[in-house]
Amino acid sequence: MSNSLFDRLGGENAVDAAVELFYRKVLTDDRINHFFQGVDMDRQAAKQKAFLTMAFGGPNNYTGEDMRKGHAHLVERGLNDSHFDAVVENLGATLAELGIAEDLISEVAAICETTRDDVLCR
Repeated sequence: MSNSLFDRLGGENAVDAAVELFYRKVLTDDRINHFFQGVDMDRQAAKQKAFLTMAFGGPNNYTGEDMRKGHAHLVERGLNDSHFDAVVENLGATLAELGIAEDLISEVAAICETTRDDVLCR
């Protein structure tokens, strides 16, 4: 039995539910929703599910671009730490709403933090 964060969060069904709820929150968040205008959200959600599954220690089916390449166009549009913080805040709120324990939410936030410099192309 694996003890990965992926499994402790509830596996594929939990990640799927979290990503769906997360993007509903993001798209209504005026701090960051403009970065998603014109984005195919079904495709975006599928990429995010694969990425989070991999990042949380589940099966690695992520085929997206690396974080720097995938976010460079957003950095050019002004993506900064405040936006990154808003995304992490929305993810934490999503997990809390889904009943995920605070210690697991902290682990998720710590994993997110490891991507900050790459997402912001620093």
